[in-house]
Amino acid sequence: MRQSRSEQIAHNIARQVDAGHLKPGARIASVRSAAAEFGVSKNTMVEAYDRLVSLGYLESKPGSGFFICRPRPKPASARPVHVSEAIDLVTLLREQLNQHHAVRVGDGRPPAAWMEGSELGRHLRASQRGASRIEHGYGAPQGYEPLRSLIAGRLIERSIHVTADQILLTFGANHALDLIVRHYVEPGDTVFVDSPGYYPLFGKLRLARANVIGVRRTSEGPDLEDLEAKAARHRPRLFFTQTLAHNPTGTSMAPAALHRLLQQADKHGMILVEDDPFADLLPPITPRLATLDQLERVIYVGTFSKTLSASLRTGYIAGNANLIRSLTDVKMLTVVNSSGYVERLIHDLMAEGHYRHHLNRLRERVNRATREAMLNLERIGLSGFARPDGGYYLWCPLRADIDDVELARQAFDSGIFLAPGSVFCLEREKQAPALRINVAYADNTRFLDFMAAHCAPA
Repeated sequence: MRQSRSEQIAHNIARQVDAGHLKPGARIASVRSAAAEFGVSKNTMVEAYDRLVSLGYLESKPGSGFFICRPRPKPASARPVHVSEAIDLVTLLREQLNQHHAVRVGDGRPPAAWMEGSELGRHLRASQRGASRIEHGYGAPQGYEPLRSLIAGRLIERSIHVTADQILLTFGANHALDLIVRHYVEPGDTVFVDSPGYYPLFGKLRLARANVIGVRRTSEGPDLEDLEAKAARHRPRLFFTQTLAHNPTGTSMAPAALHRLLQQADKHGMILVEDDPFADLLPPITPRLATLDQLERVIYVGTFSKTLSASLRTGYIAGNANLIRSLTDVKMLTVVNSSGYVERLIHDLMAEGHYRHHLNRLRERVNRATREAMLNLERIGLSGFARPDGGYYLWCPLRADIDDVELARQAFDSGIFLAPGSVFCLEREKQAPALRINVAYADNTRFLDFMAAHCAPA
């Protein structure tokens, strides 16, 4: 249908805003001046401006005129072209997983009934303590719905208001991050990460041929001045960060810093990916980006691998419903589905209260190990570390003359595995020497003796 003149004008101005030709906060021409410029009546110009206000491109300030609004994030459901082309191929796969049809001649696997009477079926029924019929198909691609509902309930306890439809189950947090990278990142896109930060993520982004830039991480969280300077220069698509119990420093961001980070993300049109692997060990009321933002600009990632078992590869992504639908398609293309058996096991542990009891014991262990680790390290002269905030990691600075990689090699020869801090940094040569120490192992006598011999103050 042909556009009206007011629609054409509104579209023209919106394109200039999207392209960055009209800057946020700038005053736009008055209705009278714009009408003369476009050769239309004032009523037509008022209609165009009203349309732009309703779309979020303009803001009306009585007595002052119309002003350009800050750029809004692109809808999270918008797919890059290469992702859309790939997803067009999954119609058959989607039906195999969702099973809308009773007659399944086109299915790619045997019927579940063929498995029910097998040794596999009998063994799994026994392990499920009399649970109802076990599914032997792929299962719903978004993941086991009862577990998604329980996760949504836990997120609501954290004041992140979601439904089960806004949860996608994954093979742990690593898989969740991989899906987000595949969905958003095209070769050459600029992406920000914490530095020091989660080094496996660096590898994923390099595989995607992204331009990966580190934001300096301090004991207070990302250095927001460093972030502001780099964002203005590089215009990043995404910023991956761990706001709480950060890996590897163990520290968390204060609420004021979270607000400032959200403001910067809004200013620069940047999507924030909040990876929260230790969430279940922290108080539910702990402020998070996802709590403050309610998943408008923030994508939230959680996992059971850090709190239950690294072998139970189950994590999740929480986001708006459109994004979750898109990521579900990417999941189907890459791994077909996550493990329904593992998801049911975790569901049962949560539903029967076993997981909460386990978490209570685990918190006590972590707190006790953290106190002992700090005391033991201080006794041998190591200090300057920030207190961990609920996770497993302590960031231990070393003397300036120590090469942390070489120290790790010497420890390896002595049968001790160390994690040198430079591995967690994008620009290793700029990182002061440090170690990431898992507090669970910091009471080991061989480790403490090695550290005393090689790292004690000169």
